[in-house]
Amino acid sequence: MPASYAYLGPEGTFTEVALRTLPETATRQLIPYVSVQSALDAVRGGEAEAAFVPIENSVEGGITTTLDELVAGRPLMIYREVLLSITFALLVRPGTTLSDIKTVSAHPAAQPQVRNWLKAHLPDAVWESAASNADAARLVQEGRYDAAFAGEFAAARYGLEALETGIHDAENAQTRFVLVGRPARPAAPTGADKTSVVLWQRDDHPGGLRDLLGEFATRGINLMVLQSRPTGAGIGNYCFCIDAEGHISDRRVADALMGLKRICRDVRFLGSYPRADVTVADVPAPLTGTSDGEFVAAADWVARCQDGRF
Repeated sequence: MPASYAYLGPEGTFTEVALRTLPETATRQLIPYVSVQSALDAVRGGEAEAAFVPIENSVEGGITTTLDELVAGRPLMIYREVLLSITFALLVRPGTTLSDIKTVSAHPAAQPQVRNWLKAHLPDAVWESAASNADAARLVQEGRYDAAFAGEFAAARYGLEALETGIHDAENAQTRFVLVGRPARPAAPTGADKTSVVLWQRDDHPGGLRDLLGEFATRGINLMVLQSRPTGAGIGNYCFCIDAEGHISDRRVADALMGLKRICRDVRFLGSYPRADVTVADVPAPLTGTSDGEFVAAADWVARCQDGRF
């Protein structure tokens, strides 16, 4: 049996389309799961080598279900990411017209991306959330709902028609997906990488977040994502999910992580992996002393001092 990848199903999701852009899927068995949680649990339980799930979209931000699963439970690591441009089609049973549509369904993350279109064209339609956009299409096929927002490619799979296509409130909308596996050695740096971590403060105090961000800023590390998520320990208790430019093997990134480990109650490393946009990190010119070479040189100097070779 080939190694398997779990993904947010059923068949016909944007997640499946994005997953199939990875070359290695040609030698993997792709298994749809009903939820992000079940796909990630398949990895934790050894049923799948890795799971492929959405984590962020350019309209609404982080996919909270995925973030919360990575924050809690047995640790997992991100190994790859994929960016996919997203436009929706309104899928209906054959013969359905706009005036027939009283209920519409899709994944909750789709709603902010079609909200204005829905208000303009179906202002009285009732929104019903589904486990995924493809699952919404399946429920339309079964007669549960009148229409689904999903990829146009899902129409044939579920015997539906695309009543409207090219639906999106924001131009160039994208969703970011990640390939998640069990913890292991990160892939070698490519020069265009990002590192993801979760941070828990020791206590709540003035300037606490500034202290965390300062560990990155003083080393010239740009942050790409900063999101707070509730810990479940009560109102006002949050952890911080951060994506930073660079790889853990970069000395300045490793130095920042060591600094965070010293001042945080806990740090969860979520992986260092290639950026989908293949953008190389650029250290701001005014921040001298923050290049990887300068960190290496400084560490060598300290070592020479300790050996009495200065």
